[in-house]
Amino acid sequence: MMIGGLFWSATYILIIRRGFKDKTFGMPMAALCANISWEIIFAFVLPHDAPQIYVNYIWFSLDVVIVIQFLKYGKKEFPNIPKWQIFAIFALGISVAAPMILGISNELGDSAGAYAAFGQNLMMSILFVTMLINRQGIGGQSVYIALFKMIGTGLSSTAFFLYRPIAQDSTLLQFLFVAIFVFDLIYTVGIYRKCKNNKISLKRF
Repeated sequence: MMIGGLFWSATYILIIRRGFKDKTFGMPMAALCANISWEIIFAFVLPHDAPQIYVNYIWFSLDVVIVIQFLKYGKKEFPNIPKWQIFAIFALGISVAAPMILGISNELGDSAGAYAAFGQNLMMSILFVTMLINRQGIGGQSVYIALFKMIGTGLSSTAFFLYRPIAQDSTLLQFLFVAIFVFDLIYTVGIYRKCKNNKISLKRF
């Protein structure tokens, strides 16, 4: 779990780095709303035990930077939407994501937030593929971001399956583990091919 968390932290850092370099945001808005909502809830509202709580603090801090990038550069990706509407849509996304995550966790008696975490991770994986398809280039993205996300989630999924009874008894979580990996693999292969086709260096961090 901790190694998976390190890979996810590296994913966030690389997204931030590429975002500033390319002057864009590297995480789809809906995924960002869900991510930062989960981190707020399980870092401050229903805090996890150590050491996960410290990982949540780190993820929250990194996601704040990605939020700033989205609000700063969002107009570039959505030129037909006024900037105030971009802010309003993001606020609406948070207002939907946060109570939904709380509701899922309470309804399922899941104090670890596993169902919400892996559910939104699948959404994120699908949205990354969609972002790759819709954007002309690979602004805010890289092969390393794709690889680190896939490895981080893969390790976390494996750890949950091996050591957490909640995952061993849940066909839904097991489905999510497999589905996330499939879409992460599609995204990794897709961004690799897009780099090759556009003669973009694969060493681009």
